[in-house]
Amino acid sequence: MTHSDAAAATVATIVVGYGPGSENDHALVAAADLARRLAARLWVVHVACLEDYPVDPDAADWEERARDELAEHRDHVARLLAGRGVGWDYETRRGDPADELCRVADEHDALLIAVGTRGEGLRTVIPRLFEPSVSHAVIHYQHRPVLVIPPPDMRH
Repeated sequence: MTHSDAAAATVATIVVGYGPGSENDHALVAAADLARRLAARLWVVHVACLEDYPVDPDAADWEERARDELAEHRDHVARLLAGRGVGWDYETRRGDPADELCRVADEHDALLIAVGTRGEGLRTVIPRLFEPSVSHAVIHYQHRPVLVIPPPDMRH
């Protein structure tokens, strides 16, 4: 193994969860900046959810529209990461978001998992009743470091 082969084999991976929304865009960019600074590879994971699929599953073009929506997520990530000086991969998974992020981190022996958060406070209480906190679940079940990136509008 040459020096460059050894260096390539030891590149750290940072797994970041991604979903549509400005808080997730912010978390993705922050994770990309960290990956660049650490000379790590970014592994972007989107766990498909109901919002990724058309409302009417009986529509003739349902599968095509679902594929297009998932492809748009990847294209959006590509635009956000363009010119940031970081290598990255992207994959879509299905299942529980926290479980899938932990699984990907294990598969790639990730240095850490980065996740965005909606923040805390009254404005997040109702959404959390319907969509449990992925960041809390990852922290609770993960043995590796977890970086929770607050939304850009968090006040001190």
